[in-house]
Amino acid sequence: MDFQKEIIKLLEKHVKNPTLEIPPSKELGDYAFPCFPLAREYKKNPIEIAQDLHKKIKPTKAIEKITVNGGYLNFFINKELLAEEVINQILKEKEKYGNSHLGKNKTIVIDMSSPNIAKPFGIGHLRSTIIGNSLSEIHKKLGFKTIKINYLGDWGTQFGKLIVGYKKFGSATKLKKNPIEHLLEVYVKANSEEYEDEARAWFKKLELGDKEALKLWKFFRELSIKEFDKIYKILGIKFDVNSGESYYNNKMQSTIKELKTKNLLEESEEALVVNLEKYNLEVCLIQKKDGTTLYATRDITAAIDRYKKYKFEKMLYEVGSEQQLHFKQFFKVLELLGYKWAKNCIHIEHGLYLDKEGKKFATRKGKTVFMEEILQETIDLAKKTIEKKNPKLKNKDEIARKIAIGAIFFGDLKNKRNNNIIFDIERFLDFEGDTGPYLQYSYARANSILEKVKTKKTTFKLKNLEEPEIELIKKLSAFPDIVNQSYTHLNPAIIANYSTELAQNFNEFYHKCPVINSEYKEQRISIVKAFMYIIKESLSLLGIETVQEM
Repeated sequence: MDFQKEIIKLLEKHVKNPTLEIPPSKELGDYAFPCFPLAREYKKNPIEIAQDLHKKIKPTKAIEKITVNGGYLNFFINKELLAEEVINQILKEKEKYGNSHLGKNKTIVIDMSSPNIAKPFGIGHLRSTIIGNSLSEIHKKLGFKTIKINYLGDWGTQFGKLIVGYKKFGSATKLKKNPIEHLLEVYVKANSEEYEDEARAWFKKLELGDKEALKLWKFFRELSIKEFDKIYKILGIKFDVNSGESYYNNKMQSTIKELKTKNLLEESEEALVVNLEKYNLEVCLIQKKDGTTLYATRDITAAIDRYKKYKFEKMLYEVGSEQQLHFKQFFKVLELLGYKWAKNCIHIEHGLYLDKEGKKFATRKGKTVFMEEILQETIDLAKKTIEKKNPKLKNKDEIARKIAIGAIFFGDLKNKRNNNIIFDIERFLDFEGDTGPYLQYSYARANSILEKVKTKKTTFKLKNLEEPEIELIKKLSAFPDIVNQSYTHLNPAIIANYSTELAQNFNEFYHKCPVINSEYKEQRISIVKAFMYIIKESLSLLGIETVQEM
């Protein structure tokens, strides 16, 4: 039973479009209806309105008490009815609790991660990977078909620079030993004014299909993908489509032709642009004067191609906030081309990772961030902690990986995505407070209870509930609504913060309500089981794996 809906039904007989609030304290009830917005319409003060409604609305089986407090009508739900319905529903539906058919026959495309070929996997790409993956899981939960696209930065003038750099400064030995570091090294050397014209000429050759240029480009691309795959394996992330900007090299001329046909292109300093100044979006550069294309051209072409392929309900681009103007520009160009679906293209922006001093994140190697190094360092720290806490634990390496990745994912996702966040591995790995390891430990703690007691019962009667039991069950009952809120706001932080509160409720229950040696053992086992299903599913929506013991 949805108690909130039950209350709204009772109110709708007397009030239009009622909305409920959660009171600040349990003494004031489970839900409250504020009467203040009705004062003007009813020409009465809110207290009188609340008193009038109180006379008209009577308690039911689900609502055991209704009171007036100031201008609020407060509702107290039948806790035992709530408990029995919620727990038995969770135990029946298990990880499907909170699923819906909202997204039935609808497709969501998520453009995420998207590292740049021949460069280290950037920490900004880590945020895009973590957030994009979670958004995909949330949409799947609600019945959508999701397509996660890893859209590699594998085209552009920088590849002209890379070819020049490798031909002048490259070493096959260094490349074999550490491909990304060496490609970065030669790129930095070639990235000067001295080689600008030569680099441009090589990229032009690449766009025209020159054999030597294509051979080198393919070689660099394959090496990079191999390195990226190592990182995705550690993160436990998979994609539905691995694509790249290069895929659209032969399709961009049709986009330019379409822009010309719709009279959207202008010439500016020998380049082709779409003038968006009247929309306060500056000019969108489409083709350089040497005939080569740009990010915007490729992204416009990719969006058109993806809509033809997937007929998506929405297309989400999980990319850093610094790209705001780029997305506003190319979304506007799509709109001007007459594509009605352009309004369903959404930039899911994220802020930066900062170091402990609040500066842009960097590793010991200097300004370049090597993701594999960060991940391995986190796994090693997690393993040290495990060895102190539980030296006899089996499968330490795999459990350390799950804890380390859970720590990084949760350390990111508990924050509003468009905020900058402090990347603090020691804090992320803390087993206390709002961290991934704390949540994983709560699951392992619940599992340890169930390993000691067994029950064959599948449905339970719940009675004489104590306060920690009631609070935990109320929190469990909120899970479907939390999933919907995360979907509506495209914000995994809602689930992350709910998970922390849920674990805190469980630990309060664990300390105050004995399970094994209790006369209410059966009903408390049912609560522990229900908690395990929901915390596991909550973490799964964040891309975090649980562990049986820690």
